[in-house]
Amino acid sequence: MSEHGGDGLDEDLRVPACERCPELVASRSRIVDGVGPTDADLLFVGEGPGATEDEEGEPFVGRSGDVLDEALRDAGLARADVRITNCVRCRPPDNRDPTAEELSNCRGHLDAEIDRLDPALIVTLGKVPSEHLLDRSVAITSASGDVVDARLAGASRRVLLSVHPAATLYDRSQRDGFFETIARAAELSGVGERGENGGGQSRLGDF
Repeated sequence: MSEHGGDGLDEDLRVPACERCPELVASRSRIVDGVGPTDADLLFVGEGPGATEDEEGEPFVGRSGDVLDEALRDAGLARADVRITNCVRCRPPDNRDPTAEELSNCRGHLDAEIDRLDPALIVTLGKVPSEHLLDRSVAITSASGDVVDARLAGASRRVLLSVHPAATLYDRSQRDGFFETIARAAELSGVGERGENGGGQSRLGDF
């Protein structure tokens, strides 16, 4: 997957080997590192790899990745414009949530990635990454779209909370809100096609 790094610096953010979480080591076929530019202004943080991600070695490439890609396009962004990573880099068995210990074991890798990117905006995709980065409980459905400041990797950073794109597959009523949140991410981070027409926002009702 090195073509996503492009500049060699990406190698610093790769985790070539890790045996800290026995259950994750047993269930993974590979370590799934973040992808996208190492100087991206917009960083998306998910929970952890699923089956397709584990198979292909890239975050958000399954059905939820299709939804994220569509929302990015609608906001005038391409996947290549943003960095996408996860709280844990190995697939939990049966796609269960990562445990607190697993999240803690992988936190150093995530902090190193945040520190290197120094993004203008971090978007948490779902309840687990929102609670992990903010270190508090989050009612993600009602909090989605909120922007908060959090001290991460040694600095105060803006975090935009979002539902997980998979939520739109189970509950179509969440789709509009998710697309609006991604459009807001493009606007807040200064990435993508912005301007008087508001990017892709006017097309939100067309599906």
